[in-house]
Amino acid sequence: MVGEGFGRATPESQGVSSRSIRDFLAAANASGISWHSMMLVRHGQVVAEGWWKPYEPGFVHSLYSLSKSFTSTAIGLLVEEGKLDIHAKVVSFFPDDLPASVSDNLRQATVRSLLTMNTGHAEDTMPKMRASSDSWVRTYLSQPVEFTPGTHFLYNTGNTYMLGAILHKVTGQTLEEYLKPRLFQPLGITGYDWEVSPQGLNTAGYGLRVKTEDIAKLGQLYLQKGSGKGVRY
Repeated sequence: MVGEGFGRATPESQGVSSRSIRDFLAAANASGISWHSMMLVRHGQVVAEGWWKPYEPGFVHSLYSLSKSFTSTAIGLLVEEGKLDIHAKVVSFFPDDLPASVSDNLRQATVRSLLTMNTGHAEDTMPKMRASSDSWVRTYLSQPVEFTPGTHFLYNTGNTYMLGAILHKVTGQTLEEYLKPRLFQPLGITGYDWEVSPQGLNTAGYGLRVKTEDIAKLGQLYLQKGSGKGVRY
């Protein structure tokens, strides 16, 4: 169940060893890593959870690149609604933001290229986007694309931002606005916030803050192949 939160159960009742959980926690505490929280879900039941001081269950946590999973979910929903083709060219959404000279590689990049991090860039575009006084979309489109899309993998947070920008072009909504009735509300995710660019679009590839249990809700929704209490995709 994901729509109203998880039930709680003992580890053994769900086939999980309490001793193994204690061993994990001992290893976590000995790791030297600054842990915030942990939640273990089995068969839709929380069998172990905990927060390291000063963190608490009601606190939201910065997801960093886990934000990308929420963005890609939004794109999947947009495709399911018949409003987006993943084979559409990226440049087709931004005719007014293109550089004077558009390279063949840039012209070939598709929504799928953004999703799979195969746009052909040799370096992450996000640092230059964040440093630019121009719009992030125009800055992204002005960057060199050294490789043919689909031939070179590069983890590029700028790609994910462009997915959010495309969603905005298609729907007129930010990622946060689009996902609220389709994902956040059905899953009972509240109290979240998402950073925005200078142009007012959610940063998409990072910057989302939700509670620990909210992360588990998204994971459980995927485990259930898009079906949960109050939501069906």
